[in-house]
Amino acid sequence: MTTSFGKVAAIAALGVFAMAAQAEARDQIRIVGSSTVFPFATVVAENFGKSSGFKTPVIESTGSGGGLKLFCQGVGTEHPDITNSSRRIKKSEVELCGKNGVESITEIKIGFDGIVLANSKKAPHYTLTREQIFLALAKEVPVDGKLVANPYTKWSQIDKSLPDEDIEVLGPPPTSGTRDAFVELVMEHAAEQLPVVKDLKKSDKKRFKQVFGSMREDGKFIEAGENDNLIVQKLEANPHALGIFGFSFLDQNSDKIQGSTVEGADPTFDKIADGSYPVSRSLFFYVKNAHVGVIPGIKEYIAEFTADKANGQEGYLTDKGLIPLPEAERKKYEEAGATLTKLVL
Repeated sequence: MTTSFGKVAAIAALGVFAMAAQAEARDQIRIVGSSTVFPFATVVAENFGKSSGFKTPVIESTGSGGGLKLFCQGVGTEHPDITNSSRRIKKSEVELCGKNGVESITEIKIGFDGIVLANSKKAPHYTLTREQIFLALAKEVPVDGKLVANPYTKWSQIDKSLPDEDIEVLGPPPTSGTRDAFVELVMEHAAEQLPVVKDLKKSDKKRFKQVFGSMREDGKFIEAGENDNLIVQKLEANPHALGIFGFSFLDQNSDKIQGSTVEGADPTFDKIADGSYPVSRSLFFYVKNAHVGVIPGIKEYIAEFTADKANGQEGYLTDKGLIPLPEAERKKYEEAGATLTKLVL
């Protein structure tokens, strides 16, 4: 006959066994987040796995917003250790982390990336302004002094200098950091220049945000998911379509696709690096400091990613299309990773 004490001991033993099994199942770093940072993180993870003695990290492409949401759910081996992001973490996300006990986060900026509007090399090359892109993609646009449902079906209807092709743009979903950055750098910027729309910024900020943040839903803008490689494949299959994604995917597929000129600047490595290409942003990853020392290899993985050999001016990530930070800034984030400097917004 089992005593009460025996039952308690058995339950406790089961609990210890479950915790040990869970810890054993997490002898690999788990990373989520940005599809743009994904290829860079994958290369670092592979090099880390080959050279460090630790297991190669498991990386999932969930989009920046989706990754940060998962990252901020809590502390413990059931939650991710690191999340990649193609935009900076928001105050609301830091608050969500804090609410769930994720109180110490280290921010690492790894470099820069351009957001390109690209199409097949079999089709005409596009030279665009941000205003023209807004007029092609916004759900509502100004016509004759009023905001109306977007009437444009062809690029040539926006400007006769543009190709006489149907508007069809494949882009990222709302969970993507690329989408967030595109809306900020292209749509919001254009909205601030356009009569009628820009007036809303003073009179009705909520409505202004709604106008520049809402993409059309009539089939001209197509949410293509978090897989940027899939967008590239679709552009090959449909030469009339354009796609929105990070520069690295253009760089890796330059034999098949071409990047549109925006505001007179082509999306090249040098023009993104010197800031003359207007649609560029910083790339990051975020570390859950409470997991360092619990999940093996996190500090060593950070050291690999922030080392000069990886993301320096001649680092192996530049071969994959990463635009490196200035050396002083790279060293700043290398030090932040080494000391696990706590993020303060």
